[in-house]
Amino acid sequence: MKRTHHCNELRPAHAGQTVILDGWVHSRRDLGGLLFIDLRDREGRTQTMCDPTVLPPDVFDRASRIHSESVVRVTGRVRVRPEGTTNARILTGEVEVIVDKFEVLNDAAVLPFSIDDPEIANKVNEELRLQYRYLDLRRPEMARNLKTRSKVAIAIRSFMDDRGFLEVETPTLFKSTPEGAREFLVPNRREPGTFYALPQSPQQFKQILMVAGVERYFQLARCYRDEDLRADRQPEFTQVDIEMSFIDREDIYELIEGLLGKVWKTALDMEIPAKFKRISFYEALNRWGIDKPDTRFGMELVDFTEEFRASSFKVFSGAVGGGGVVKAINAKGLAGATQGQLETMTEYAKSFGAKGLAFIKVENGEWKSPIVKFFTPAEKEALTAKLAIQEGDLILFAADQWLTACEILGKIRLYCAEVLKGQGKLVIDPKRFDFLWVVDFPLLSYDKEMNRWYSSHHPFTAPVAEDIPLLKEDPKRVRGQHYDIVVNGVELGGGSIRIHQPDVQKTIFEDILAISPEETKLRFGYMLEAFRYGAPPHGGLALGFDRLCAILCGTTSIRDVIAFPKTAKGTCLMTDSPGPAAARQLRDLHIEVKAAPPK
Repeated sequence: MKRTHHCNELRPAHAGQTVILDGWVHSRRDLGGLLFIDLRDREGRTQTMCDPTVLPPDVFDRASRIHSESVVRVTGRVRVRPEGTTNARILTGEVEVIVDKFEVLNDAAVLPFSIDDPEIANKVNEELRLQYRYLDLRRPEMARNLKTRSKVAIAIRSFMDDRGFLEVETPTLFKSTPEGAREFLVPNRREPGTFYALPQSPQQFKQILMVAGVERYFQLARCYRDEDLRADRQPEFTQVDIEMSFIDREDIYELIEGLLGKVWKTALDMEIPAKFKRISFYEALNRWGIDKPDTRFGMELVDFTEEFRASSFKVFSGAVGGGGVVKAINAKGLAGATQGQLETMTEYAKSFGAKGLAFIKVENGEWKSPIVKFFTPAEKEALTAKLAIQEGDLILFAADQWLTACEILGKIRLYCAEVLKGQGKLVIDPKRFDFLWVVDFPLLSYDKEMNRWYSSHHPFTAPVAEDIPLLKEDPKRVRGQHYDIVVNGVELGGGSIRIHQPDVQKTIFEDILAISPEETKLRFGYMLEAFRYGAPPHGGLALGFDRLCAILCGTTSIRDVIAFPKTAKGTCLMTDSPGPAAARQLRDLHIEVKAAPPK
C-alpha cells in the first residue's frame, strides 16, 4: 500500500485515523520500554511510537535496532500527544502515530556524519559534506534551499509568461570567443583540430533572436566559465537571461523591479519597494569605494583633497599635486583594532599599489598616529567636522589617483564592517534588503600593459547617444547604456541597451577595440550580417540565479543552493570528476595528452 500522508501533514484533526507514512529514520529514542522514532521525508517530521505490547516481538526488536537514515514504512493510528509532551519546534508536534505495522524498506549503514545536528555545516568539513552530497541534501536546511530555488524558478517563469516573453533554449555548443573569461573547450571528433566552446552566456544568440523577431525572450540558461572559484563562483552556473526589442533602459528597470518583487513575495512573503534607487558608477565609487555598494551601513568615503592640497604632510600633498585625491573613512568604534587587523587593512592598500596605510586612533581623548604632528589646527578641525570624529573612532586614509583611492577604502570599509559586526558594534537587520541600480558606467576601460581600450561590459553595449561623438576623440568620457542591479552589496546581475546599427558595432570592434576587419569577420561576422537585415533597437539583462537564491536563503555561498556544486578547485568530490579519458577516446578525438594524469 502507498503512503497516505507526508511527514509534515498530520494535525490534531487527524486523530483516530489510520495512516501510512514513508520516510527516513531521523532519530530513535528508547524511553521506558517504549520506542519513539521520528520519521522524516522531504516535507518534515512526524513522531511515531512503537509499543512492545502492540507490535510482535521480532518486529519491535527490529525497530529498536534500526540505524538512523534507514528507509521505513509505518502504519498506525494518529493520536494527540499527552499533555506536556508536545514539540513546538515541528508542525506535527501535537500528534504522534501509534505503530501497528513497521516495515524496513532499506537499511542504512553507519553515517559519516550526523544528519540531525542543526550545526552540522559548522562542525563538518565541507569537503566531506560534498563527498556525501546525497546525505547533506537530506538536511532540512538544504532541502529548504532546493525547495526555495524551485519556487523561485517557477515564479520567474510565471512572471515572464504573463508579460509575453517566450522561453527559448540556446545552444550549449558554441564557438570560441576569447574576449572575457577563459572558456571550456569541447573537441570536435568529426573535424580534428576544431573545437566547440561552452557558452559564457547566450549573449549573441539572444541578440540574434531579436533580429529574428522574437521581441521578448528569456531562459534559465546554463553558462560556463573556466575561472578561479570563490563562494559566489562556479564553473557552471545558471542565469536568468532576458532580452527585449523596442525598449529603452526605463523598460528594463520596470520589468526587473516587478520581477524581483514577485520573487521576494514568493520566497520570503515580503513586500519590497516598487521602485529602486539609482546611483551613477561615479557616485558609487566616490561614496562607497565599490560599484556594488552595501548601503545598509554608513562609513562612507569623505573627500579631503582641497583641505590637504598644501599640507606639510608630503604623502597627502604630493598625491594631490600629482592629480590624485585624499579620501578617508571613519570606522566608528574601531580604535581598539589589533595590530593584526591593521596589518590586514595595510595589505589591502598595498594590493592596489599603495605603499602603506595612514590611520588615526582616537583613544583617551588623544589622536594617536605618527602623521598627526604634520596636521594644522585647520586640517584637524576639517577632519573632526566632516567625519564626526568621537572617542573610540578609527580614521583611515587613502591618498592616490581617484579610482585607486576609492577602491582601497572600499575594500577596507567592508573589512571594517565585518570586524565591527563580530564585535557587536554594527548591527544590520538580516531582513533588510537595499536594492539599487548602478548606471552610467564608462563604456570603455584602458589596459596600460596592452596599450589598448577594452569594453567595460561587453562590446555589444551601446554608448549613451549624446556621447557617441566622443568615441574617437575622447573614449574615456563615453558612458555606456549599462546597468547593474545590486542588493546588500551583491551584484545580482547586469545588462545594457545593445548596439543595433552595424556601422556603430563595426566602429567599436575595429576603431576602438582594435580588432582587425579579418578577425571581426571571423568572430562576429554572422552577427554583423544579421544586423544588416533589420535589427530592432533592443536590450536586456542577466540575473545570477544562484546568487539570487543564496540571498533569499540567507547564505553567503552559492554552493548551498546548488544540488551538486564543485569545490573551489572545480572538482566534484562525490563523482570524483574531472578524471582522465581513456586512450581510445583520446585517439578518436585526435588528442595527445602530454601531462600525466593526477594520482
